[in-house]
Amino acid sequence: MKARLKLALMLSATLLNSCRTAERAPFSSLLHNPDAPELNQRAPERFDVRLETSRGDLVIEVHRDWAPRGADRFYNLVRAGYYDGGRFFRVIRGRWAQFGINGDPKISSLWRERTFPDDPRVESNLRGTIAFAFAVPNGRATQVFINLRDNSATHDPESFAPFGRVIAGMEIADALNAEYGESSGGGIRGGKQAPLFELGNAWLDRHFPRLDYIKRATVTDRAAQKGTGRGIRRACSCLPFGKVSRQIMAVNH
Repeated sequence: MKARLKLALMLSATLLNSCRTAERAPFSSLLHNPDAPELNQRAPERFDVRLETSRGDLVIEVHRDWAPRGADRFYNLVRAGYYDGGRFFRVIRGRWAQFGINGDPKISSLWRERTFPDDPRVESNLRGTIAFAFAVPNGRATQVFINLRDNSATHDPESFAPFGRVIAGMEIADALNAEYGESSGGGIRGGKQAPLFELGNAWLDRHFPRLDYIKRATVTDRAAQKGTGRGIRRACSCLPFGKVSRQIMAVNH
């Protein structure tokens, strides 16, 4: 019985991964076309994003009412796979962890200019919140950072607008490799990010090989996280709900 259950779980995981890949493929191909309607959808009022990183997983709870434009951009980029493979290229221990430059120079350079209007700041830059980085007004595009401490004293006056917060795995964010500091790209305002946009991950891997990275970022089904049958069905909607899935459902209930 245990052997059959283990096999069923393995098959279910394989099918689910195949499902996610199949669902994402049409979106990822659109990253070369930022004007595509599929990449300009309104985000749900609240949703979770799971970052599967080289250190472990963390979950971000996004609140659209905190920063609607930022939430919409993050939602569409995650769904399209923009952040997959991206490096945490600016990690300052106990201060912040920044990411958001795609590893393919053709894609990152294209989105670099796709800025959106500023959101008024609603929430403070407390520990665990996430916001878009920018250098000039209305200059936010794809780069975001996680506040590793309460940065409200410095970041709130500059109008960094949090759009979400880490609700699980904050210890993973704290543990991200910070050995390279500002030298592996730095912030937008530092003016040293050109190699990341011109040469991509190949350059980072050559000069900063121990950077942590995002294996995959996904918008997760909140119902599925609660373990409801409805959530499981929705997560696997592209697959026939066959014998293996029924076995897993029986175990879960």
